Amino acid sequence: MFVVRHRGGGGGEFLLLDFKDSRINQISRYGKEGLEKHGKQPGSVMVVAFELEGQKFVALNGGPQFKFSEAISFQIHCETQKEVDYFWDKLSSGGEEGPCGWLKDKFGHPHRHGH
Repeated sequence: MFVVRHRGGGGGEFLLLDFKDSRINQISRYGKEGLEKHGKQPGSVMVVAFELEGQKFVALNGGPQFKFSEAISFQIHCETQKEVDYFWDKLSSGGEEGPCGWLKDKFGHPHRHGH
């Protein structure tokens, strides 16, 4: 399971924009029930099920207590340098470039490029 901080919907929507073969399969939202336990605004995104290039993912809005790290990252297989550059430009826009082909996108998701 892929954990998304507060922006459960935002992170998933951003990633889908960068992949040609992608879609959101299901969005589940927090209800009024359990508010005293989860503390999330009713109607805010709880879980997003989506696909990127045929790979299925589930993103959980786990809240601020779950931080992103390089322990989970996306690897994108590219055939050409043009493809590498496309994803690098899209994913690093508004994010942070790091050493050795690593970057964090604007939501803090880590990615590493290579070919």
